[in-house]
Amino acid sequence: MHRIIKGIFATMLGVFIVAPVVTAAETKSFSNEFTAKEYGYKTIEESLVTSSKLFVYDSGLTFNYPDAVRGVYVTGHSAGGEKFNQLVELMDATELNAMVIDIKDDFGNLTYKPKEDSPLVKYEIGKPYIKDLRGVLETMEEKEIYPIARVVVFKDTELAERKPELSFVDNGSVWKNGRGEAFVNPFMQEVWDYNVEIAIEAAKMGFKEIQFDYVRFPEGFEKRDTTLKYGIGKYGESDLDSTQKRVSAVTDFVAYAREKLKPYGVQVSVDIFGYSATLPEAPGIGQNFSKISENVDVISSMIYPSHWTSYFGIAKPDLEPYRLVQEYAKVENAKLAELESPPVSRPWLQDFTASYLGKGNYLVYGKEEVEAQIKALNEAGINEFLLWNAGNKYSSGVDYTPIN
Repeated sequence: MHRIIKGIFATMLGVFIVAPVVTAAETKSFSNEFTAKEYGYKTIEESLVTSSKLFVYDSGLTFNYPDAVRGVYVTGHSAGGEKFNQLVELMDATELNAMVIDIKDDFGNLTYKPKEDSPLVKYEIGKPYIKDLRGVLETMEEKEIYPIARVVVFKDTELAERKPELSFVDNGSVWKNGRGEAFVNPFMQEVWDYNVEIAIEAAKMGFKEIQFDYVRFPEGFEKRDTTLKYGIGKYGESDLDSTQKRVSAVTDFVAYAREKLKPYGVQVSVDIFGYSATLPEAPGIGQNFSKISENVDVISSMIYPSHWTSYFGIAKPDLEPYRLVQEYAKVENAKLAELESPPVSRPWLQDFTASYLGKGNYLVYGKEEVEAQIKALNEAGINEFLLWNAGNKYSSGVDYTPIN
């Protein structure tokens, strides 16, 4: 169970010490400049302090990890508006117990205005969607709702347009996909640090888990990797081929972010394409399911039935939510079983209707379809899940009770 450590006695290397309480007023980052000498513990090496987790930032809020996370996606607009109260009522009335709240959204904006003393102020990316983020978290603490901060990483139109040198350039302009979205470059250390800085602030505010999304190159990048202009940073010295360089950059970011977040006592999770578990790796986007899984506490595959095409021998996956999730779970379980220390599996499930698939190819999703997906997971021994609905309108009457 995940806990905030406020003060403990420990015996280490034969020295009896008292670990100091790190309060919200102490905004010192321990990841680089912290040394035991600053606190007078000359016999304690920094690596031991980090690995033992004696020093963990205290936000002033306390959250316990649930028996199993059963959560929903929440936009900044919903978290900062009347919809938030409705979602709290949903948590009260059901077995749902967690919210994944946008902190850095799909456009690259913060969903709140940082305080004047925040290091994030200089980026000028704050939006007033959530006017009282502390109040939101205090309500979640009172209601025992587990708080997860969603940080969209490499899909970031805001940063790409502000700093094209950190993005991909096509004929002198920032390249954008067919939806008008720009990505920043996973090879660049500056991009890593930018997102980690945002994640650290979310942890300091009280979120107990940082969920990184869009931890990848743009879809189809392998078709344009030689035509776009972009830097490859330290990976230019590597003998790896272009595919493995992308895999290394994505995996290395995840490992780096997790290490930097250790002093803040948070879990780290990553959203990943479901199909990546069915391949050695997704070559264009740089996602290797096993390598990413080795560097996170939680892996969240996006396994919405509507997003598959003729997989697992299922001609129209959206019409068969139970079978699709059942077949996927077999593949994922086998993949995770190969790892020495596998993360918690917490897939994203579909609670929306994919009418864009056209007549005869989709179902209207509601109570039965959501329960079918949960049932398939539970039968495979996977007890955690997240529900996605872009408008945060979740189906009524669903029984979320775990199947024992």
